[in-house]
This record gives sequence, structure tokens and C-alpha cells, in this order.
Amino acid sequence: MADIPPDLTWTRAAPPDATGPGPWIEIAFGEGDDGEAPVHLRETSDPENVVTTNRRKWEAFVLGVQAGEFDHFVEGALESDLDD
Repeated sequence: MADIPPDLTWTRAAPPDATGPGPWIEIAFGEGDDGEAPVHLRETSDPENVVTTNRRKWEAFVLGVQAGEFDHFVEGALESDLDD
């Protein structure tokens, strides 16, 4: 398990009008700006459990989300399910 720097700035991935505690995903970028620079992810309900990847993989994931490659995971999800 990678050492997680204590001074990371976490950004919450939640809709702007979201209310309540989530749980939400939070993202923090580690030092560096090359493809191997670390990107950390956690859930607000379990902040001690951090997953670390690198910037190259994170950017590929974001492009996949934008292209709709993961839409099948939420097919049939009710809007109210996403607000919980």
C-alpha cells in the first residue's frame, strides 16, 4: 500500500446541488504532473481506505466516462437512488 501524503487537497465529486453527507467520491492529485504522478481516490464514508492510481490511468478513465463507456453501469438506476 502506498504512503498517502497527509497534506493532500481532496476534491469531492458530487453534483453542485447535492445535499447530505453522501457518500461521495473524493479525488486528490499527488505531486508531479507526468503520467506516473499519483492520483488518490476515497469515499467520504470511509476516508481511511484510499485507492491510488496514476495520472495516465485516471485521464483514460475520465475520457471513458465522457465517451459513455460506463453508462451501462447506471442503466435503470433511479434518480432517487443517486441522491442517497
